[in-house]
Amino acid sequence: MTDDEFTREAVHDAFEAAGQPVASATTLARELGVAQADAHEELGRLADEGALERLDVENDPTVWYPSDWLDLTDRERVVVFPRRRQVVVDQPTQFTRARLAQFAYLDATNRSGGYIYEIRPEDIWQAPYEDFDALLESMRAVLGDQPVIEDWVHDQWRRANVFRLYTHEEGYTVLEAGSPELMGNVAEQKLPEEVIRAPISDTEVWANEDETAKIKRILYEAGYPVKDERDLEEGDPLDVDLDLQLRPYQQDWVDRFVEQKSGVLVGPPGSGKTVAALGVLEAVGGETLVLVPSRELATQWRDEILTKTNLGHDDVGEYHGGTKEVRPITIATYRIAGMDRHRQLFDARRWGLIVYDEVHHVPSNVYRRSADLQTRHRLGLSATPVREDDREKDIYTLIGPPIGTDWNLLFDEGFVQEPEVEIRYVPWSDDDARAEYAKRDGHERRMAAAQNPAKVEEVRHLLRQHSDKKALVFVDYLDQGDEISEALDVPFISGETPHIERERLFDEFRRGARDTLVISRVGDEGIDLPDAEVAIAASGLGGSRRQGAQRAGRTMRPAGRALMFVLATRGTEEEDFARSQLRHLASKGVTVREADGESPTQD
Repeated sequence: MTDDEFTREAVHDAFEAAGQPVASATTLARELGVAQADAHEELGRLADEGALERLDVENDPTVWYPSDWLDLTDRERVVVFPRRRQVVVDQPTQFTRARLAQFAYLDATNRSGGYIYEIRPEDIWQAPYEDFDALLESMRAVLGDQPVIEDWVHDQWRRANVFRLYTHEEGYTVLEAGSPELMGNVAEQKLPEEVIRAPISDTEVWANEDETAKIKRILYEAGYPVKDERDLEEGDPLDVDLDLQLRPYQQDWVDRFVEQKSGVLVGPPGSGKTVAALGVLEAVGGETLVLVPSRELATQWRDEILTKTNLGHDDVGEYHGGTKEVRPITIATYRIAGMDRHRQLFDARRWGLIVYDEVHHVPSNVYRRSADLQTRHRLGLSATPVREDDREKDIYTLIGPPIGTDWNLLFDEGFVQEPEVEIRYVPWSDDDARAEYAKRDGHERRMAAAQNPAKVEEVRHLLRQHSDKKALVFVDYLDQGDEISEALDVPFISGETPHIERERLFDEFRRGARDTLVISRVGDEGIDLPDAEVAIAASGLGGSRRQGAQRAGRTMRPAGRALMFVLATRGTEEEDFARSQLRHLASKGVTVREADGESPTQD
């Protein structure tokens, strides 16, 4: 190829053909039909002429992009760092974000529209694909050909299927490896003596039944997730009929669970995970224990079971601080189920299924004892299986592998309303408030930013803009909740609100007798408020991704327009907290915008 042929236009065409605005010399050489060395030389010439820019990355090939690339601020740009397995995307399209959500972890975002993804082992183990080719096709649709990453991903895909636990015909538990080398170099090297009783063959060992959770956790951390195929004790049978038709993706969840015998349903708020769980209950046909974090959720589960199945009042009981009934279907709080004085009641029952609602709680020290209860099947439910202490891996080792779905597909098909999410940057109400913030440090400084008085006017302004919609205003601090409640003349629900009063106010909101509630963290999780159309987070729990998704989830239902506003005091660490809080939603393809506040005090 001559200099005349190796033109700026020809190189731009090569970028288009590669499907990437950033590419290595090897990729461009392939598209242009020239040798890699010739391409590298000619690309250098065009860079010297100002037509191209180069980016040198340690341990990775030099990548190139057109000089006018930076002028196209609304155009998607993808830069891949293969050896670090990192993907940097500027101005990503919804398609790109939705695809990356299937196999990569969103590590950070910035205010200019940049997204930084990392491809981790657990992202590949949990990817919702039937086979490696389907995963590879999805990756190439976004990243193009990436041989270094693809080889690593293929290795991770194989690792997810080389260890399994199963029940021997004589009743004891066996750990099986895919090869003698894996047994000797991985299992026997990593696992402590107390979890392995005796060798059976070159690829099998007799495992300690009481230490299966430890086996799964240790091998998971070593890079080898374990398939749990044990024949656990059969539960007492229970004939259950579901009185409704499952949606196609819900039926897929049920079918995949029945095949695996355990797992965690991961789907957006409003996608009907509880209904899918009732489908699992019908398929399993056994007595069931449902574990929930609060009494409100226990009551909701009881109502769902009674209205959507053939079971009657005598079949369903609640077991918590308010009432204690053990029945074929028992709904209990995690805290009660973990207490020694109640534990024997649950241990004595032969459960066919245990459902862990809001399963992201299970790794915590208080709740994880519930994972020791014996059952044939374990089912976890969560829209947000993430934890800021990075213990989400315990969810899958204690309960089962994730059973996920493509959030973007549910948005496109109208099963769930994609929320419109916006971070609002609010200035200080006055110089005195700013000065008070400057004098503080640590937690008091964070509290001052969270309770910026200007947020009260911003909340009032947003509610006026959307006066025809039902709204929830979330706060993390009781003083702020009282202040907003008084300013708006609406009720404030917190942990101090009596249970009966909470239920009355929630019921009035559901029926339309009230259109606005101020609510503390008690509303973050699980409470069914299906008609909320606007959620305003006046303050939040630092950068908790789970809290951000849960609060947005209060608006994510099939109908209507779902709006979420997160208020952050400008020039404080709340800006970073807000972006971090919404990272889980952004990782699932949800667009997160940023804007300055518009309340009258800021004009």
